[in-house]
Amino acid sequence: MNKDFRKFTQEFKNYINTPAGQKAIVTTLTNIFSMRMVGNKTHGDLAEIGINEFINRNLGHKYESIHVGKDLYRAKEHEEDILITDKKTKNQIPVSLKAYGNGPLQLSTDKEFKMFPYLEKMRKTYGDTITDSTVINEIFHSEAFKSFFESDDINVLPMIYTENKQEDENIPVKNKCNILRFDANKAEEGTKKIVYVAAKRKFDEKKGEVQEGGSRLHPIYLFLDENDHYIFEIRYGDAAANALQRGLWTHTKNASGYFDSLTNGWIEYEYNKTIVDLFSVALNMSFEDPEKTKQEFLNFFDQLKKEPKK
Repeated sequence: MNKDFRKFTQEFKNYINTPAGQKAIVTTLTNIFSMRMVGNKTHGDLAEIGINEFINRNLGHKYESIHVGKDLYRAKEHEEDILITDKKTKNQIPVSLKAYGNGPLQLSTDKEFKMFPYLEKMRKTYGDTITDSTVINEIFHSEAFKSFFESDDINVLPMIYTENKQEDENIPVKNKCNILRFDANKAEEGTKKIVYVAAKRKFDEKKGEVQEGGSRLHPIYLFLDENDHYIFEIRYGDAAANALQRGLWTHTKNASGYFDSLTNGWIEYEYNKTIVDLFSVALNMSFEDPEKTKQEFLNFFDQLKKEPKK
């Protein structure tokens, strides 16, 4: 893991541990995930803007963050969404934000399609199951894998959410979110077995073997610990595969031991309808006259104060 990224995330976690930090992160995450009222993918894009602003507001004495922007995506050399600069060292930290539900999590799209093809070549030499520590070490330090495990350019910050559907109107919905840090170094150290699982097959952890009956349409390579427990997987890597069929994936439930929570566990939140109303107002403003726009916003908030709380 990039030492600058590790340092930043520790500073981030330390701030959240303070009373002011706890209040600030709850507010920010509540507002971000409330955007799921607008659409299932809206929160992911706005998370980039929200966390970028959170860093500048609350850690601005040590770090400066800029949002790379979707319009620059094609020109980006790496997979970053925000670029953080350590003001003291001037070192830059590219960060990829992932807003996913609690479960499967894509850590890298492997845009150059190196990982899966490389494992295919290794399988031809060493077979469907690799347990030799020397070979496993060779894989992690190969050209295909070092872009994630050795590079300073990919730092992933997953923002995980879970929602409980309201089946009884008398029982409040408990929505929760959690900011995690995947420990790539620990994942490398923990890997003791790499198993090829063909399409329509599955791996049984209890028996430690591949069996018939899987639902996958494409093959994967599983990276397992000494007890055959899941750490991460490399999905089908052909150029014809779409973004969700390829790359490096893990699972926030099955591989929980390889994550560190920067929010110290789950943060509960309720949907904030006000922020959706605010976006509705903002989307109908011209912003040509800053003072007039400011007054319109103030009038909007004054009206909110007069409305009875629901």
